[in-house]
Amino acid sequence: MISDAVILDEAVRLVNDGVSVTLPVNGRSMLPFIIGGEESVILQKPEAVAVGDVVLAWVEGCRWVVHRIIRIDGDRVTLMGDGNIVGTEHCTVADVKARVTHVVDAQGKPHDIYNRWRTLGARIWYRLRPVRRYMLYIYRKVKG
Repeated sequence: MISDAVILDEAVRLVNDGVSVTLPVNGRSMLPFIIGGEESVILQKPEAVAVGDVVLAWVEGCRWVVHRIIRIDGDRVTLMGDGNIVGTEHCTVADVKARVTHVVDAQGKPHDIYNRWRTLGARIWYRLRPVRRYMLYIYRKVKG
């Protein structure tokens, strides 16, 4: 079996070569916008990164995450999963290896992650951090 690290290293290599890569995601850290175990993300080489972008990054020198950028201070980037309540990760701009452009649903249909409604929803969701725990609890109960 090929390890996740090997797969991600190869995905980053391909993205650096200009290839668009579709990568399945696991976990719940990006709920409700990306559903781990059901959806995939399409990665492309980032021309530039901005607050609000969902990216693949090597954080804190030890692991890969697909999370949203919530702050950029010079070269320092702060990321937070949409499904996280308080936890953040940090990396440098150089550690951001790919930008998510689309989410591919369970039926294989790609959805632009930066369309008007998803962008607005992500902004509102970020501001709902104080009550996110309760909303995610309800979401998980309804979705099973």
